[in-house]
Amino acid sequence: MTEAEGKIQTVLGCIKPEDAGFTLAHEHLICNFDYLVESMPKTEFPEYCKRPLAPDFGWWVTQYPYSSADNNHLFEETDAIRDELHFFKKCGGGTIVENTTYGIEPDPKTLAKLSADTGVHLIAGTGYYIEPSRPGTAHLTQEKYAELMLKELTEGCAGTSVKAGIIGEVGCSWPMTDSERKVLRATAEVEAATGCPVIIHPGWNSAAPFEIMKIYQEAGGHADRVVMSHMDRTFFNIPELLEFAATGCYVEYDHFGLETSYYQLHDDTDMPCDATRIKNISALIEAGYQDRITVGHDIHTKHTLMKYGGHGFSHMLLQVVPRMLARGISRDNVDKIMKYNPQTWLTFTKHNY
Repeated sequence: MTEAEGKIQTVLGCIKPEDAGFTLAHEHLICNFDYLVESMPKTEFPEYCKRPLAPDFGWWVTQYPYSSADNNHLFEETDAIRDELHFFKKCGGGTIVENTTYGIEPDPKTLAKLSADTGVHLIAGTGYYIEPSRPGTAHLTQEKYAELMLKELTEGCAGTSVKAGIIGEVGCSWPMTDSERKVLRATAEVEAATGCPVIIHPGWNSAAPFEIMKIYQEAGGHADRVVMSHMDRTFFNIPELLEFAATGCYVEYDHFGLETSYYQLHDDTDMPCDATRIKNISALIEAGYQDRITVGHDIHTKHTLMKYGGHGFSHMLLQVVPRMLARGISRDNVDKIMKYNPQTWLTFTKHNY
């Protein structure tokens, strides 16, 4: 990894870490969540499930986003995404980490085109999402998983010259399947060899992130190369959150802008609002973990785009940062969370042990 070492690898090539600027660490620009639609329970208005998105039933989509086939086709919104990236750049945005992996249909060519068109640095992921999204790959060996990830980091993704800059998001269910464990161990193997950054999607259980980090480190991976996603829907008390932060990985609040407490993917979960996310981040800072926090929106459905009245990719800049400052988080710590932490994480850094 001589070319990428000490740099951040974007879809258009390597950049200096300090050139990344304001960074969203967990987003999707091109993805397809079709695999979820059939698994969703029936709703009171089944006629909406197959209709194109429209304002007259936006109230329904907000509550049942994964029941709408059209809503799960973010890959159809390239023009709207391009417009949003221009707006994100105008508002002060610099870099977006694009977490789409095999199972939800990554598209490196389109990412490279969007980056070239807008001037926003985009970082592509490689690897595998949760097993239910990729049944055709569940039989592969750990060696095969590692081979693909290494190739996409060093040569290019899906037969293109566009190189991935992270592994992830690596999908883990609860409980983890055998193939997900193999992918996780393969990820640790490739990270140890290349010094690449990693981002992981944990299963819906507070024990999941602890198990993931145990397996990952036993396989040779390094905690300080890992972002653990989705703290919003995983830990619901501060002591447990702080216990996990002590593992040494980055902890990420990446559902900013999601302001409905009902969570269709796991209806036992009461989702926090942005105000609670900020309070939890404040608790992490007070405990000394300000250097291990990243954030994002995890946009992956159409209804969250500005085109459809959603919060969009600039919500963090326009709404969240001012609220953080108003709630007593210092400008230095805001800059760490939004700029310097993701820059450190995204920089290819090989361990010497």
